[in-house]
Amino acid sequence: MARDYTLHRRSGGPSSGIDYRAELNDEQFAAVTSPPGRALVIAGAGSGKTRTLTYRVAFLLDQGIDAKNILLLTFTNKAAREMTERVRSLVPHDVSALWSGTFHSIGNRILRRHAEDLGFTKSFSILDTDDQKSLVANVVGGMDIDTKVRRFPKSDVLITMFSLERNTGEPLKEIIAHRYPYFDDWQREIHAVRDAYAKRKQETNSMDFDDLLLKTLELLKKDEDLLGLYQKRFRHILVDEYQDTNAVQSELIDLLAGGGSSVMAVGDDAQSIYSWRGADMGNILSFPKRHAESKVFKIETNYRSVPEILELSNAAIRANRARYEKDLRSSREQLGVKPALVPIEDPSAQAQFVAQRILELRDEGIPLEEMAVLYRAHFQSLEIQMELTSRGIPFAITSGLRFFEQAHIKDVAAFLRFVTNRRDETCFKRIALLMPGIGAKGADKLWGEWLKTGWTTKEELPDWVEVLKLKGVPKKAEKHWKQFGYIMAELTPGAEFARPEDMIYSVLEGMYDDHLRATFDNYDNRRSDIEQLMSYAGNFEDVLELLSQLSLLSSADGQPGGQREEADTEKVTLSSIHQAKGLEWKAVFLVWLADGAFPNGRIIEADDEDMMEEERRLFYVALTRAKDELYLSYPLINPKSYSGDVIQRPSRFFDDFPKDMVEEWNVGSGWSGGWGAADEPF
Repeated sequence: MARDYTLHRRSGGPSSGIDYRAELNDEQFAAVTSPPGRALVIAGAGSGKTRTLTYRVAFLLDQGIDAKNILLLTFTNKAAREMTERVRSLVPHDVSALWSGTFHSIGNRILRRHAEDLGFTKSFSILDTDDQKSLVANVVGGMDIDTKVRRFPKSDVLITMFSLERNTGEPLKEIIAHRYPYFDDWQREIHAVRDAYAKRKQETNSMDFDDLLLKTLELLKKDEDLLGLYQKRFRHILVDEYQDTNAVQSELIDLLAGGGSSVMAVGDDAQSIYSWRGADMGNILSFPKRHAESKVFKIETNYRSVPEILELSNAAIRANRARYEKDLRSSREQLGVKPALVPIEDPSAQAQFVAQRILELRDEGIPLEEMAVLYRAHFQSLEIQMELTSRGIPFAITSGLRFFEQAHIKDVAAFLRFVTNRRDETCFKRIALLMPGIGAKGADKLWGEWLKTGWTTKEELPDWVEVLKLKGVPKKAEKHWKQFGYIMAELTPGAEFARPEDMIYSVLEGMYDDHLRATFDNYDNRRSDIEQLMSYAGNFEDVLELLSQLSLLSSADGQPGGQREEADTEKVTLSSIHQAKGLEWKAVFLVWLADGAFPNGRIIEADDEDMMEEERRLFYVALTRAKDELYLSYPLINPKSYSGDVIQRPSRFFDDFPKDMVEEWNVGSGWSGGWGAADEPF
């Protein structure tokens, strides 16, 4: 379809007076001032992606495009607000009619006008996560599903399954088979819950967040006149973080642009790291094929990192085959300091190194808030959290709760606490609530029955299987409650308690692993957390000493009783790499760079090239967070429970770049500060 518009300069209207040539580098200028049409902007890390989008909106307004004809799609409300405010500060034009927001917020805006065409009213409710969980739980509760023999997935897991199906287009049957094989026997029931959940949403005039996109797509596909209305309105569509779009979002963009609108998609294929939640990197790779006569602009000038870090980053990502060719160039001068490679004895020594180097960098003038420790998985921060706490170094965690504050860690610890303190009402009830059919009232009643046994005050060890035969255990929970007794017996095998790591193993394998599978959509990560706790427990012979440490380390700042002194404004950041995307620090420590830890062991075992390339992109994202200093470390030995010490192979990602791009630091065993460069490269 021929385009019926052109960019044209305002005559007599207000002008921003922006000197685009002076404000932008050549690469940014070419993209910002490009003529109408389809354009893909590959904006490398630290290259000014947000600046490019912002100035593109300003440029359109300066060329006479009405704000109401511009649609800016982002992935966070914060990004939309920041860009809109920046445009408002740049140009004198009224931008109130500009549609700017997340895909979901734009979908909501359209649906509020036309929901009646889909059988909803305009005042439909939007279900948040808690609402979804409640509605799904009600649906499951109203169905004839026998969960006495084996656990049925909890609401969180079901919601994730349904969302993946809707956002990726992959059939639910395949999602269960590939991602949740342990629920394959529940296929029929899970499909029935999905259908009943959709029906209940319609009956209650409610939509969840996925509906905000899918219902918008459904609406526009069924009503050509309405689609034409929005195609005519949105003559200029700009999309941020295009590499993170899923199948639904990509189809929505293509549909709105189908009337000949101009589309500018901005993103970086090298930072596509969210396939696990439905993002499809194929959208950005196939853009030129799907959009005829599209132009591809590359912005390769990096304003963040020193050349030494960028050279390493470029080399690391070059090993990927599915990508756009580009090489980031630094706008900064060389510092003369190469990224440091730090092989170190074990996880504890690695934590000591990180903490000591943080203190030294602070003494050298780098504030704590300009430092970050990044890792592939949250459990890999355990030793570092402990070391920072013991040294009084304040830190903030963006990858989740502090390790010992996580629900699954507290669940496992509850068994250990209760076996050592039979008066611990909180832990007893926490354990009871893990079992099917037991709610808060049921846990209260069972606690009352436990008090009646008199075992809270007796000194001798009980026969746990016998004394836990309490009145009031629901039929649904009988099997699990009996297993609870067996586990408690394993925790107290004789006159003394079992070894702490053996106790955790008994809880995990005897009962808690089933709960993990059924309850959490990130089962593998949470099990890894517990295995890491087991490894940590191997440092203790006395379970009471372990529990004391857990209590001290689970408080907000490691202060007994959770008391905090004055809040620290200066803190080191601890973050998973996924959470760190888009952020930057002067000094970055990338830890646990060993095969099986990063890249992830399951991905190595899967031998899937696409998955491994995403792992490498994740590595690239981590490298490009650093401005001045970069430390790459891995423990030579991983002391794992039961399987003994494991000698670790350095991450295979080290094979992707020349060895002279890094300097190996020689950190000997028993390290307590002080090091030197290795005599020979690794």
